[in-house]
Amino acid sequence: MSRFFFFRMTNQNAEQKSQDLINCYLCLHKHFHYISITMTQIFKFKLIAMMMTSLPFLSAAQDKEIPDFSSKDRKEVPLEYTWKIEDIYSSLDGWKKDKDAYDALIEKIDATAKGWTTSPQKMLALFDLQIELSKKGTLLYSYISHQKNTDMGNAALQSMMGEIQSKFVKVGTKFSFMSPDILALGSAKVAEYLKAEPKLQVYKFKLDNILRKEQHILPDEQQKIVSLTGLFGESFDDASMMLNNLEIPPAEITLKNGEKVVLNTSNYVKLRSVKEREDRKLVVKAFMENQKKFEKTHAILLNSEIKKHLFNSQVYKYPDCLSAKLHDNDISPDVYNNLIKLTKENLAPLHRFLNLKKKLLKLDKLHTYDLFASAVPSIEKKFLYDDAKKIITESLLILGKDYTEGLNKAFSQRWIDIYPNRGKESGAYSGGVYGVHPYIKMNYNGKYDALSTLTHELGHAMHTYFSDKNQNFINTRYPTFLAEIASTFNENMLVQYMLKNEKDDLFKLYLLDNYLEQIRATLYHQTFFAEFELAMHKKVEEGQTLTAEWLNENYLNTMKTYYGHDKQVCEVSDYSQCGWSLIPHFYYNFYVFQYSTGIIASLALCDRVLNGGQKEKEQYMGMLKAGGSDFPITILQKAGVDMTKQDPYLAAFKQFDALVGEMEKVYQKLQKEGKL
Repeated sequence: MSRFFFFRMTNQNAEQKSQDLINCYLCLHKHFHYISITMTQIFKFKLIAMMMTSLPFLSAAQDKEIPDFSSKDRKEVPLEYTWKIEDIYSSLDGWKKDKDAYDALIEKIDATAKGWTTSPQKMLALFDLQIELSKKGTLLYSYISHQKNTDMGNAALQSMMGEIQSKFVKVGTKFSFMSPDILALGSAKVAEYLKAEPKLQVYKFKLDNILRKEQHILPDEQQKIVSLTGLFGESFDDASMMLNNLEIPPAEITLKNGEKVVLNTSNYVKLRSVKEREDRKLVVKAFMENQKKFEKTHAILLNSEIKKHLFNSQVYKYPDCLSAKLHDNDISPDVYNNLIKLTKENLAPLHRFLNLKKKLLKLDKLHTYDLFASAVPSIEKKFLYDDAKKIITESLLILGKDYTEGLNKAFSQRWIDIYPNRGKESGAYSGGVYGVHPYIKMNYNGKYDALSTLTHELGHAMHTYFSDKNQNFINTRYPTFLAEIASTFNENMLVQYMLKNEKDDLFKLYLLDNYLEQIRATLYHQTFFAEFELAMHKKVEEGQTLTAEWLNENYLNTMKTYYGHDKQVCEVSDYSQCGWSLIPHFYYNFYVFQYSTGIIASLALCDRVLNGGQKEKEQYMGMLKAGGSDFPITILQKAGVDMTKQDPYLAAFKQFDALVGEMEKVYQKLQKEGKL
């Protein structure tokens, strides 16, 4: 995730758009979660000294080199540094054979669907066929997708990816009748079937969820018509991305040293954090003013997207867009509204951190373009991959034997594709393959961010591993609301472990600054986005149009509130007003708030694990094992965190404030020693 706004990654919202099995949509990207940059997390808690033994890291890597295959073709990377793709299929022939078997299963759908609700046995037969298709589809997709992502120029893999995706679409269209048929059958008959056929029990949660939505599911013929809107459903999002990434001519600037720069997105991200303040200001101002030239087109696209959300909410008979979006996971709109309310009531810790950042940057006044600059001098520390494995394992020992064994499997059984190579997709992600194991794509370079990214992705992988191990296929996929918790939990543990073992105060300052900056971007900034997104939807729901002028004014004023513009904390310049046009997540329909709730839940769970006993550890492991077997709020409540109450939110702000205090102490110590 960008420090200030998001840039879209490959299949960024793949998990969001995965289709529910019982609702007759094939789960195309099961468990996939793509990360653009890790969000380093931390909080203050009591360490368990016995579990957190010290490691002599930091020095060993200075005398050794991190392997560099960035200029090498994929085939030149040593096997031990690559993931074991043959765990899915031993060869391409195996994939082709399963693809033929998948086609044969497709041909069985119509016959199996005939009279499928007339008996519990026939219902079971169709559900089982659907699950078999989904399992096989996951294998087919993952085998090609993972290879394509490490060899992006491979035309054969791209062709096979297109082929399998077209088959998914075909399957999805064949199952549109199921939810209406279940509703027509009625809850009493469904209960009778569940009692008569014990094997149907694995589908009970999904069946109950469909019946819960009875008033929001359309008759079959109407549903088919509405489903056709999917043919152009991504058009506004796609057009916005095309405009931002390809069609807006980039501005050209001249830096203070005389260097002329074409300010495309890549250069913008790189240069907005440079040490020279004049250049930072020039870069951000020029980029945003260039973006503003296309604000009216972006406003039309975003207005159309929000109208699409309104159309769906009205067609499916919801009172508003937010209720429609949250209903799938049985989340009350109060959770969303309370997040905004409580965050705005607790902006003081953020403002305290920004004031400290101003001191570290030696500025009289902090501006938004200063937020991208590192407040701490560059720390040249490298971590060999073997050292990274030890550090991560040590930091998570408290979770017990099962978790440690899971980590060891990931490291020793080649779940991880470690280093960059020519043609490999940038960034990192974790993707699960049910019945096999999770896979992690890294581009490890030895920096602290890479270490943090690795433990983040291992958090996702362990969540998937324990979910798959303890749940049947239908209940293993956990929702987006839970997806970022296990990953940021691991980052919390890592940073505290590093602070415990690090002797260099300057690096401690770096760790604290890095963490607090990322939590600013994760909790505070995403909540700012969430408030703005809600305002957009309310505007359209009132029958009004989102104009560029309204969007600019509302975005700027909301940003000023969060960043303390009127309190002289951070000056928000007027050219920031069109920042909304750069956020692809606004096209994902109430997505960003889950970054905020995720880190809040993660902080609460870490506090419970490290300050509690065996019960709290077991409850956390229970969350990992639960997968998608219940609604996310309920799963978290069973783990000891109630997101419908104020407690976890207030605790997160308190922890953030305490960490700012700790950072202030380290800063003052270094200042007295003349090291800053």
